Amino acid sequence: MAGSDNRWLRTKDLSGDAYDARYDERAAAGENVHGEADFVMRYAPRSVLDAGCGTGRVARELARRGVDVGGVDLDPDMLATAGRRSPELQWVQADLASFHLGRAFDVVVAAGNVMILLTPGTETAVLANLARHLRPDGLLIAGYQLRAGDLTLVEYDQAAAAAGFTLAERFSTWDREPWQPTSRYAVSVHRLRGIE
Repeated sequence: MAGSDNRWLRTKDLSGDAYDARYDERAAAGENVHGEADFVMRYAPRSVLDAGCGTGRVARELARRGVDVGGVDLDPDMLATAGRRSPELQWVQADLASFHLGRAFDVVVAAGNVMILLTPGTETAVLANLARHLRPDGLLIAGYQLRAGDLTLVEYDQAAAAAGFTLAERFSTWDREPWQPTSRYAVSVHRLRGIE
């Protein structure tokens, strides 16, 4: 299968429907399961690309709030769930390193550990391709766990800089808890440098 070296495709252990069901149950119990969308909305985007969108959970919520959204993911099963739940939205099955939508967005969000689930060695290519899908001064927002052996923040920032991004803000949670060197999760906001 295409993308068989992709960490997500190699390690996933649940279907798209099962993945969404967990969030549906938490929401039914009164938990706010839309921290990522809340975070993104603080930047008042008109358009957002959900990169590594999975079942489209974040994109669906942003669309519900009036944002023009699109989603790209490599996993056909996850996208099948996205398509069933929101057939009116654009869902594209493609590799984040090489997809081309022919448009630019205000924000690209990569939630849910996307950056540490990529095919190893493609991180720089992915960030460069995401930059091509952003307007000048657009934002890349990515959140992922910090674990031994995975992409470090230094490596991430270097790859982002190579793609034309500058770090704007960093937090330790989607609730905007302050970043500390001991944090085990990072939500990074990088701004695409404008054309000089």
